[in-house]
Amino acid sequence: MEEMMVVLDEEELLGCCGSTKFAKEMASASPFASLNQAVSAARHIWFNLVDVNGWLDAFSAHPQIGQSPSSQWSKAEQSTALATANESSSQELSDWNNRYRLRFGFIFIICASGRMAAEILAELKKRYTNRPIIEFEIAAQEQMKITELRLAKLFSAKAKASSATFQYSATAKTAEEDRVSIIEGHLCASTEASAGKISQIPTRTRLPITTHVLDVSQGSPAAGVEVCLEMWKGIQPRPLFGETDVSGWVYQGSSTTNKDGRCGQLMGMIEDLNPGFYKITFNTGKYCPEGFFPYVSIVFEIRESQKREHFHVPLLLSPFSFTTYRGS
Repeated sequence: MEEMMVVLDEEELLGCCGSTKFAKEMASASPFASLNQAVSAARHIWFNLVDVNGWLDAFSAHPQIGQSPSSQWSKAEQSTALATANESSSQELSDWNNRYRLRFGFIFIICASGRMAAEILAELKKRYTNRPIIEFEIAAQEQMKITELRLAKLFSAKAKASSATFQYSATAKTAEEDRVSIIEGHLCASTEASAGKISQIPTRTRLPITTHVLDVSQGSPAAGVEVCLEMWKGIQPRPLFGETDVSGWVYQGSSTTNKDGRCGQLMGMIEDLNPGFYKITFNTGKYCPEGFFPYVSIVFEIRESQKREHFHVPLLLSPFSFTTYRGS
């Protein structure tokens, strides 16, 4: 049976995310066979292809939290906050929004859907204490949550609109076309069975393991950092604490961060990751010779149940400290 594809155009996508780069890349990737495919593409584009300026464009497209939104989507997303705010809390929210903007240079971004005014205000105050480069990353993640909610609404509406056309097209086949299609299906199945193969359509839209580096001391992406990915294949089933034998680590790939601090391809676009232990090493000594760390290695485990997931392991670096986490 023919698969129904949903086409998303650039103007519609700008309503989901105010970044022109994002909308263009998503429109180019369209059509999509499912919402999951569209969301996977959106995450890849937002975190790997859209630069810092694109993120800021998306942020600036939002109304300030607590103000009367102009778009229908923003009204729906902020409806709970607006309904639970009184004159006092609205004024406090406005004051903190202004303080936040002066500190970070962009408006406070939060996925407000279903959140009360007091909850949003508490989160704003909490995030106000963050370092700018960390807060920028959090804002980008919140923007992605908003984008995913809007994509779901857009995809649902487009799918319904396309459904009637799709159903008509499907039933318009002649009996002869149906018969030929069935015969071809049997022939293909027989050929694959005899060869002992099962055809699979790749579902990944981005590389399985990715990273980026942010220079917290400069408040900017870290360009030119050499990165290496390895996997544990030693005699022991797992690398042991205090183990001096490093020969069990097997090279998987390497790259260098670009001007946005994002690393290129560290491994191939494989469907299923091999479960086990992986290590990403950053040549921080070369990037920051006066710093405390000649290199930084991050070891993490991928379990059998996670082999089709995406693993983004960023590094937030300064001369005398570093932080990491599992990102989106």
